Amino acid sequence: MADTLVRVALVGSGFVADIHATAFARVEGAEVVAIASRSRERAEVFAKRHQIAVVLDDWCQLLARDDIDLVSLCVPNDIHCEICVAAARAGKHVIIEKPLARNLREADEMIAAGAEHGVHLFYAEELCFAPKYVRLKALVDAGAIGEVFLVKQAEMHDGPHAEWFWDVERSGGGVALDMGCHAIEFFRWMLGKPPIRSVWAQLGTHVHGARTRGDDHAIIVVEFAGGAIGMAEESWAKPGGMEDRAEVYGSKGVSYADLLRGSSILTYSASGYDYAVEKSGTTTGWSFTMFEELWNYGFPQELQHFVDVVRGRAEPRETAADGRVVLEAIFAAYASAGSGRRIDLPFASDAAKPIDLWKPGA
Repeated sequence: MADTLVRVALVGSGFVADIHATAFARVEGAEVVAIASRSRERAEVFAKRHQIAVVLDDWCQLLARDDIDLVSLCVPNDIHCEICVAAARAGKHVIIEKPLARNLREADEMIAAGAEHGVHLFYAEELCFAPKYVRLKALVDAGAIGEVFLVKQAEMHDGPHAEWFWDVERSGGGVALDMGCHAIEFFRWMLGKPPIRSVWAQLGTHVHGARTRGDDHAIIVVEFAGGAIGMAEESWAKPGGMEDRAEVYGSKGVSYADLLRGSSILTYSASGYDYAVEKSGTTTGWSFTMFEELWNYGFPQELQHFVDVVRGRAEPRETAADGRVVLEAIFAAYASAGSGRRIDLPFASDAAKPIDLWKPGA
């Protein structure tokens, strides 16, 4: 279907769906034609804003339509598997926002469904498409930094954008799951996706204990085959706006990339303002105001790539298999924090959610 328009449907009408709808408007060869959401009223407002023709309050009805090629899941983690498997059975390609699923059993079920029904399952990791980080990887691939032995990534702000993230039954964990998955796939991508040997993590709930039983600050160390190390710091406990930065150290040099600073406007606002990517609450006080924020984060580029794959113009760079590797490492991180020791991979767990390995019964 190289010259055919890819018809896209969104499931969900919240924060992530808004990012996807806005980004898809910049994607060549695709059109968002339908949206399904539990709140029809909210979906109708959303559809009017983004000029989407079809509004449904049941995602099953959406999957039954024959005028949809690609489904984008912009929903809480606990329903990723159910909708993904149903979409694959309906012959739809699927974009799955991170994390892939709440547990490894669900991840395997999703991957099996995609393979059985011959559809693409795309793992939406936008950091692999963010222009600054793409340039950073080009430097690494060109040998400008030499043999890489350490990659660092940090993403920090004052908390998630939707209430369901605080509920570990819905999310599966805290910030290590929500944002640590960014870091782990970033490390894999930057290093050429070598196998992961081990994971060590320290997790804590320092600021938001009244709102969640999940972790709000995480330090994760990932050892890869070949000896390179990835070090991640992820936080929901940092006031003063969003931070997202990376560092790469090699035998012949070092490179630093800050996704926000250097291409932003330093702003102080007593009331806060609307970000394209982050919720407005993070902009109260000092923050870094982005221009072309979606582009700087790589969302249009990511979705353009997925559409190009569906149209037969590219090979997929981020798939459900990648998401499964990341999820395994996240489970190992929670197991490490729970046991106080390094966890070697491969790591198998039948836990229903990662946090069960850190705080049993949470």
